[in-house]
Amino acid sequence: MRRHLPRPRIRANGRTVLAVALGTAALTALTACGAAPEEKAGSAASGVKPAEATAAADFGGMDKLVAAAEKEGELNVIALPPDWANYGELTKAFEAKYKIKIKSENPDAASADEIAAVKSRKGQKRAPDVLDLGIAFARSGAAENLFAPYKVTAWDKIPDSQKDADGRWYNDYGGYVSIGCDAARIKNCPETFADLLKPEYKGKVALNGNPTKSGSAFGGVYAASLAAKGSFGDIQPGIDFFGKLKKSGNFIPVESTPATVEKGETPISIDWDYLNAGYADQFKGKGVDWKVSVPSDGVYAQFYSQAVNKEAPHPAAARLWMEYLYSAEGQNLWLKGYARPVLLPAMTEDGTADKSFVAKLPEVEGTPAFPSSAELDKANATLSENWDKAVS
Repeated sequence: MRRHLPRPRIRANGRTVLAVALGTAALTALTACGAAPEEKAGSAASGVKPAEATAAADFGGMDKLVAAAEKEGELNVIALPPDWANYGELTKAFEAKYKIKIKSENPDAASADEIAAVKSRKGQKRAPDVLDLGIAFARSGAAENLFAPYKVTAWDKIPDSQKDADGRWYNDYGGYVSIGCDAARIKNCPETFADLLKPEYKGKVALNGNPTKSGSAFGGVYAASLAAKGSFGDIQPGIDFFGKLKKSGNFIPVESTPATVEKGETPISIDWDYLNAGYADQFKGKGVDWKVSVPSDGVYAQFYSQAVNKEAPHPAAARLWMEYLYSAEGQNLWLKGYARPVLLPAMTEDGTADKSFVAKLPEVEGTPAFPSSAELDKANATLSENWDKAVS
């Protein structure tokens, strides 16, 4: 059964934007050894060890959480590209606000790589403290007892459908599958999945990775399935669509990245709207005229999730990072990066959402639908079995 989001809208600068839909239902999608760990910080003022704290109150409040985190002085992150949802500015703002150095590793890693790092580096000081994961990996990681339960101060503002009841993961930011196009190289940019089949786009259409490993590519196939009259219970029409696109010569087996976009190697890219919108800013004045459309024939959206490594070498800093991400400052920085933060509905209501950022979100028509856990599992299995055969 499909689950649909209501369509709350905000009128901004004379145009209508589907700005807060992503904040009203759960979204699902995919997406080294070191030295021994340093001694962890001692007990918080309440007597609770930082690694066992489940809320800021266990430290004695936010001020004491900050003090404990600054005493640790470092935070290990993984799979956070600076040009992904404005993570570059988020990490710099966190470092500027607190006396904590962020150590970023393997920014282009996938969710599977993050989970592998947690397992392989257990007990090591180079283990990741925090994780940004596709929801499927967030759920599986929680089931494997890899994450520490922690409820941020804004916990009650996160809809129940978008968080683990025990606080082991919670959704953070999301977006819609979109079609990015370099109008400097493409005379008529496609706006729907049906458009992508036109002969004029031969050798020009790409995905952001392999859908069996990449959350954004997975979302692209799901959106194509909806456009091809399929369903979340049957993703095969989406696979068949890309098979047809490959056979026509339109689909190319090149992973779309900022570099391939700038060089013109992937002039049409199916990706999250916040990434495509970011390219438009990034390459302005560099010969790239990047246009973004959310295809009306395949409206699909998803969130990514946050989690704290249960064996985090910097447990207080990890928890402070979560508090920062779910503060109005952190959520607005995601919004600045064209991503729709999970707290946007609450922030719209209390007036803390930056209206200038909301007004710049890519326009969306239609109501996104979301797969159930069973449908997601089936889609993953179908993709694993049939994707390579379809596009080889």
